[in-house]
Amino acid sequence: MDTTQTSRSSAMLSLVFATVAWGSLFLVGKPLLRELDPAWFTLLRYTGATLVLLALLRLRGPLPLASLRADALPFARMGLAGFGFFSVLVLWGLAHSQPSHGAVIMATMPITTQMVRWWRDGVAPTRSTLFGTALALLGVCIVAGVGLQQETGSPSVTTTTWRGDLAAWVGTLGWIAYTRGSARWARLDVLTFSTWTAVAAWPLLLAAAVLSSLLGWSRWPTLALVADHALPLAYIGLVPSALAVLAFNRGVKTLGAVTGTAFLNLVPVSALLLGALLGHVPSARELLGVAMVIGALLLHTAAQRSAAAPAARARASQAGAPCTAAP
Repeated sequence: MDTTQTSRSSAMLSLVFATVAWGSLFLVGKPLLRELDPAWFTLLRYTGATLVLLALLRLRGPLPLASLRADALPFARMGLAGFGFFSVLVLWGLAHSQPSHGAVIMATMPITTQMVRWWRDGVAPTRSTLFGTALALLGVCIVAGVGLQQETGSPSVTTTTWRGDLAAWVGTLGWIAYTRGSARWARLDVLTFSTWTAVAAWPLLLAAAVLSSLLGWSRWPTLALVADHALPLAYIGLVPSALAVLAFNRGVKTLGAVTGTAFLNLVPVSALLLGALLGHVPSARELLGVAMVIGALLLHTAAQRSAAAPAARARASQAGAPCTAAP
């Protein structure tokens, strides 16, 4: 296996780690949402994440403050879109909808990314890419049980959640903007980019949370409440918010935004598998959906490798060496 293929495999593992970490966020964070409003939940999780990222960057050497000063405002906009806009709206949407709806909305991000790329860059998705995306979306729908009778049995479920579902979908546009915008700072390594977008956005997240409470949209959190949930908040700040962002940005930097967002289909699947480890036995329907999502990702990966093979052969030919592209 050549160096390029090794790097791609490592990037895929990073994306899998990110999706598993975000799947755990649903399990660990769900109880917190009963007491913490989305704006304060977002601020607290990214306060911890920002401190972790700063510590990691400082351990590597002196902080590269010149890059922060040069692009502080663009970094703030990027972080606000990816950390604030996305997190607050998705959490608010889930609070006013069903978890199964949220899983499906997360799974629409690859499709939305491809449509944005088509609209903004003029790059039309291939038929195999569209098929794989549709297969993954169908698999997530099956895992989530969309279209099946809800446990509440309430006939009004489908008519009262559209505002929450719409808010969650609009929120995903923030993460897509963050993912696409990272290409602007290709000169920066993943840790520096992730840290400075978090640092620059943090004052805006604080201002948004305070303003939300002053306007009566959110409840002020108490110190006792934060202390009672210190352990899950610490986990959320470290793993799903800091390490997962680093892993996701690394995968996107190597494989591109389309491939990176394709792995987001694994978020609800990973939540299902983590739930199984905690005692929830998956049904045959859920296992079928998991198999469809994994199959779609394998199809997407194969299509990406096939598309990259001609370029690899060309590079090998120019270097006067035999082609080392993976079959």
